[in-house]
Amino acid sequence: MGIPNEILKKVKLLEISTRKLVNNMFTGEYHSAFKGQGMTFSEFREYVPGDDVRTISWPVTARTGKTFIKKFDEEREMTVMLVVDVSASSDFGSQKYFKGEVFNHLAALLSFTASKNNDPVGLILFSDQVEHYVPPKKGRGHIHRILRDLYYFKPQSRKTNIKVVIDHLLAVLKKKAHIFLFSDFYDQNYEKSLKLIGRKHDTVAVVINDPAELEMPNIGVVDFYDPELEEVLTVDTSSKVFRKDYKLKVLEAAGQRDGVLKRSKVDRIDIVVGEDFTGPLIKFFKQRNLR
Repeated sequence: MGIPNEILKKVKLLEISTRKLVNNMFTGEYHSAFKGQGMTFSEFREYVPGDDVRTISWPVTARTGKTFIKKFDEEREMTVMLVVDVSASSDFGSQKYFKGEVFNHLAALLSFTASKNNDPVGLILFSDQVEHYVPPKKGRGHIHRILRDLYYFKPQSRKTNIKVVIDHLLAVLKKKAHIFLFSDFYDQNYEKSLKLIGRKHDTVAVVINDPAELEMPNIGVVDFYDPELEEVLTVDTSSKVFRKDYKLKVLEAAGQRDGVLKRSKVDRIDIVVGEDFTGPLIKFFKQRNLR
């Protein structure tokens, strides 16, 4: 089955809209913020006073009669994994975009930025299972495939299980990678797995929130459908007691989530639906540069 023209058009427009941001804002900050996987041998050169004596190559020195050292360059290439929550909560939105659409825009920015830095990029879409996996590769065509999958792929499940996708990452990633995990993180029983992947890989939690999730509007008696639980709940939003209790429960859930993320010691970027999402990314990159 071919990809609909409207999806291809979205991908093209997204590339055009993000290209300027990537060229002017993100590439330099990204390049500086993330260190490579180590040091690779570059060449031999003659020793000069001040060089680290531990880098002296004794075989070359003995063969030439002059003191030579090994020169190393930082290995800049790194694997970037975009791990995106496609559960039902990603379809919520009270502003111009749904949560899932904001995920797509952020993932696009990071994809093009990583690609411009010549880094391989991979993608995982997850619900309560790994829905779709694209192994890391380089190239513009590969980035286009990732964007098409972000827009076009339809998940089989609408529930959420963050632990499942983290455990999958731990199994498939053999070398250290830079992981961007996109979700609202309203889930349970993933703290241990998040701590583990945070120790093994450079992991960033991209946390998204919508203002309407905190403040329930007064719109009378309304039927709410929970697509993850597949339940309908009728509530009277005009009740001050209900709105107060709702806000307290949301704050409690957010507090528990924030506690898990803090204890897991992973980096965090907070995104609010309806607000500029490029600012938090740039701020994050700059903070990384100061470490």
